Amino acid sequence: MHEKKLSFFALGGINEIGKNMYVLKYDEELIIIDCGAKFANEHFLGVDLILPDVTFLEDHKEKIKALIVTHGHEDHIGGIPYFLKKLNVPIYATHFTLGLIELKLKEHKFLRESTLHEVQEDSTLTFGQIDVSFFKVSHSIPDCLGIVFDTPEGKVVHTGDFKFDLTPVNNQYSDIHKMANIGEEGVLVLISESTNAERPGMTPSEYKVGLHLEEAFLNA
Repeated sequence: MHEKKLSFFALGGINEIGKNMYVLKYDEELIIIDCGAKFANEHFLGVDLILPDVTFLEDHKEKIKALIVTHGHEDHIGGIPYFLKKLNVPIYATHFTLGLIELKLKEHKFLRESTLHEVQEDSTLTFGQIDVSFFKVSHSIPDCLGIVFDTPEGKVVHTGDFKFDLTPVNNQYSDIHKMANIGEEGVLVLISESTNAERPGMTPSEYKVGLHLEEAFLNA
């Protein structure tokens, strides 16, 4: 692996808080993964929103090929309207995620200037020397994807946020078989995001969350 050719790194916000944007760089090509926003804590009085520092991207804007969004949570799409006003690059996301992004862009009156492309779990894209494919993952929001970047140096896999939900309410299961096939083909680097992954056991299914919500409404 040649360090000058292939790299993968995060871009943070204030004091590196809120690493909610990732960048894959191969040679002269840059692909951005997610562009989130986070709310400030008590240490940042008067700060409404924390956005990624995109200075590096502004300095290399001619190399950016795309922004690929894994799912529609605020810490993955909240910074998109602010980012596009600086760097208007094509966006790739699933149908549901694009719907959430469109709402944000309408609010900022920037929808007409934006280029949005819908992708699915079986979609494939090519940006120069980088081939991109996807795999379905479960999360607490619909239409989530993991991403496979096939570079001349090897495969880089970014899971996005995910969990193994055996009883998802929308029947969108993580595609374990496709994940296994990707692993068998060989992965150079795995970038994995899964909340509480360091804790033993399994995260409860979203189905159980729904039951508790129903109980709360009935007893209100």
